[in-house]
Amino acid sequence: MTLELRDFITRRKRELNALILAHFYQLPEIQDIADYVGDSLQLARQAAETEADVIVFCGVSFMAESAKILSPDKMVLLPEIKAGCAMADMVTAEDLRSLKEKHPGAVVVCYVNSMAAVKAESDICCTSANAVNVVKSIPQDKTVIFAPDRNLGAYIQSQTGRKMILWEGCCPVHDELNGEEVREQMRLYPGAKVVVHPECAPDVIDLADAVRSTAGILNYVKNSPDKEFIIGTEEGFIYTLQKNCPDKVFHLARQQFRCEDMKLTTLEKLAVSLEQLQYQIEVPEDIRQRAYLTLERMLKIN
Repeated sequence: MTLELRDFITRRKRELNALILAHFYQLPEIQDIADYVGDSLQLARQAAETEADVIVFCGVSFMAESAKILSPDKMVLLPEIKAGCAMADMVTAEDLRSLKEKHPGAVVVCYVNSMAAVKAESDICCTSANAVNVVKSIPQDKTVIFAPDRNLGAYIQSQTGRKMILWEGCCPVHDELNGEEVREQMRLYPGAKVVVHPECAPDVIDLADAVRSTAGILNYVKNSPDKEFIIGTEEGFIYTLQKNCPDKVFHLARQQFRCEDMKLTTLEKLAVSLEQLQYQIEVPEDIRQRAYLTLERMLKIN
């Protein structure tokens, strides 16, 4: 059955001139069949540059929205319409407007893990890969509002010395990891390097040998002479690491490190999406145009 699904997906993709994008946290079989697997920044660049007629986004809703914002002339499909993001739901455009009114003239930096309406209320977007450089690009005399991830915001502050107004949001999956869990893994694997995602809490960040985006973790591991690593990010990424670095050993920083939304997309749902052209993502044009500016500014910064 799996082979039949894969054959159908491959054939149907050619018929539609479709591009399948998958995030690092997707199921292994989804990563294997995708045309491109990456983090949010890499996938946004692919969506902006593709010549495909259809973009099929194996990820969560805000990612598919970003693809539509960047490529409005393309059909963008999200195979599982219920694949959302708890962090993105922690900030609304209305609440962000209220905060902006209290700080007139502030520059709003929004994490890409946010919905289109929030991006439309912001000045520039960022991903975990370029967040520090995005904030560094803002004049020192400007107040910075950062939403919605307080942990990524705290990490940016630690790297730039820049005080910001931080939204009280987080990724529940990363935020649940605590320093004691990491220390326990360090006791079990004393020679392993600790590499974590900046969505983790400060007490975890303080224990890490390196703090990187998912793509950054992959590059760090590839280029490291070390052979054993404790990884502080979602479990789906272990498959990517093992596939790219089969000679190295990886341990999750905690046993339950799973984003259920990222696991909702299956080969069956991907096949149905391609067959029936569901679910098509649309963004109101007035919101899309404003959100586009925030993403375009982000893509100009490495």
